[in-house]
Amino acid sequence: MSSRWEAAADLVVVGTGVAGLSAALEAVRAGLRVVVVTKAEADAGNTRWAQGGVAVVLPGEHEPGDSVHRHVDDTLVAGAGLCDPAAVATILAEGPDAVARLRAGGAVFDPAGDDQPDRRGRLALAREGGHTAFRVVHAGGDATGAEVERALLAGVRNQRLTLLERHVAARVVRTEAGAVAGLLVLADDGVAGILRAPAVLLATGGLGQLYEATTNPDVATADGIALALRAGASVADLEFVQFHPTVLYPGRGATGSRPLVTEAVRGEGAVLIDAAGERVMEGVHPLGDLAPRDVVSAAIIRRLAEVPGGVDDHVFLDATHLRAEVFRTRFPTVYAACRAIGVHPASEPIPVAPSAHFGCGGVVTSVDGRTAVPGLYAAGEVARTGLHGANRLASNSLLEGLVTGRRTARAVVADLSAGKAARQSAGRLGDEGDGADVLTAEPVADRPGLQQLMSRHAAIGRDQAGLAIVAKSLDAMASRTLPAGRADVEDAALHLAARALVLAASTRTESRGCHVRHDHPVRDDQRWRRSLVVGLDESGEPTLLPALDLGGVA
Repeated sequence: MSSRWEAAADLVVVGTGVAGLSAALEAVRAGLRVVVVTKAEADAGNTRWAQGGVAVVLPGEHEPGDSVHRHVDDTLVAGAGLCDPAAVATILAEGPDAVARLRAGGAVFDPAGDDQPDRRGRLALAREGGHTAFRVVHAGGDATGAEVERALLAGVRNQRLTLLERHVAARVVRTEAGAVAGLLVLADDGVAGILRAPAVLLATGGLGQLYEATTNPDVATADGIALALRAGASVADLEFVQFHPTVLYPGRGATGSRPLVTEAVRGEGAVLIDAAGERVMEGVHPLGDLAPRDVVSAAIIRRLAEVPGGVDDHVFLDATHLRAEVFRTRFPTVYAACRAIGVHPASEPIPVAPSAHFGCGGVVTSVDGRTAVPGLYAAGEVARTGLHGANRLASNSLLEGLVTGRRTARAVVADLSAGKAARQSAGRLGDEGDGADVLTAEPVADRPGLQQLMSRHAAIGRDQAGLAIVAKSLDAMASRTLPAGRADVEDAALHLAARALVLAASTRTESRGCHVRHDHPVRDDQRWRRSLVVGLDESGEPTLLPALDLGGVA
């Protein structure tokens, strides 16, 4: 393969989710030349699918008695002992300013309705799982992500930056010294190009496509995890994959992306019931149906396992106490999805089941997006800042993207100014050559086979025997291929991410947060209150590195 074109920038942002777009806007305002790369269209990322909202304690808007400190406490509880308290405090404290800037940029959040006369003139607030207060602001009822994305994309298109659509990021290019020198991209037709830049920000979203059923769009193929690992960075907490407990169940055997039923429906009083009409969360947790997501998902799986013969694979969310007009107005996206499968949520319970939703771990970074590789940054779901720990608190993800995106852009500016990265990426590249031979053959997975394996043995409930089956099968099923386009890059990324995740899940012999081991059902703080870190060895194989106690990159 030979490089067909080259271009130069100060910063290349990979991904058009909330973190990537926030960073791009901040970097352009600081005077940097920015290129934003996306393998699909600009609006095809994870952000638009976020229903619930943004968890934030806004001055003059919050519920009496609520505070940022209380939000921090809820986050730490949900994270099951693996959050980095300093990272949590930093990110949540900057949330109000980040949301204020977003609103100043044109984002519109829902005002309180007539049913909340005490909040007249202020924003409507919702409560979701794990929160002890109403503090989630939303837009369009249950279309917050779409509104956040709309406002950020409008800002990006009004700025002087380059938006490169339908190009997949294939490899981070580095100098002999190991610093970032640019990014290799492939167009849909296989034509390659080199974006030469001293800084690359990975904001590629999650890894939901590792599983047969997910709330994630089809672009969530762990690209950033693979890019970072191959560039010499490390990842942590990959074993903690959050399964959203209430994802619409369209029928037996259905796979692919599914619409979720936002937690805010439970915040309005909906309850989970089984096929016999019995409450699923009764006596399980003090917060009942609004317990943290890992608790609710695990309770559903336990209830399904108790069914004689194990024939049921879903439960129900009963929201029939809400009038049809109220449900349709408050949750238009959920209402439309229910009606599309023939369910009327105001008169019958909604069939739901847990599905892969959010990767709590990712590329090890500071709250400023810095990795251990000079010039390589990560933000958003692809990054592991220490905010989420072993289980993400509902609606903290959009907030994280807004805050860390801006912080990362400022870090890039500071690093360029301090000479940690040269604006002109001149000089000899490392072993990867001049761009003509950057790509190498990688193990490319059979995606349906990989998803079936991961769903069966590495989803909510795991054990050593099943994880061993996945590890052995992944090695056997993959063929080494020189990526020729988007599908090859994605399937190679899924294969690498699956191997790294299974390695961490096999090592962590306890149950904590999203990681449930049937053969080790007890949480063990003495041995496992630390984050498992995975990197690549000299032969490109995932290997365990020294664990992180609770921190990240300095």
